[in-house]
Amino acid sequence: MSRADAISPARLKDAAPLFAALGDATRLGLLVSLCSGGPLSVTRLSSKFAVSRQAITKHLDVLSEAGLVRSSRQGRERIWEFEPKRLEDAHQYLERLSRQWDDALDRLKAFVE
Repeated sequence: MSRADAISPARLKDAAPLFAALGDATRLGLLVSLCSGGPLSVTRLSSKFAVSRQAITKHLDVLSEAGLVRSSRQGRERIWEFEPKRLEDAHQYLERLSRQWDDALDRLKAFVE
């Protein structure tokens, strides 16, 4: 893999909050709920988890800051929905890392043989 294919420090800095947001079981569960259930209110989301509505809101804020969800107002409620673009970014980061590891293993195999 060429150095051009390596992940730049700026891109890594962008990826860190994304993976940090995905690294919590509750946030991951919220994301799965929004992916499968469509846009939902905090009230509907909190009924699926054993944490308070305030905790759900804080988790959604973290997901929002990472670009994984977005909200809109409908009357007095905020409706949350999944933002697929950012998950595609995560997929691209992981694919690039996978290729880097494959290349490193190929070099090691060639060296050992």
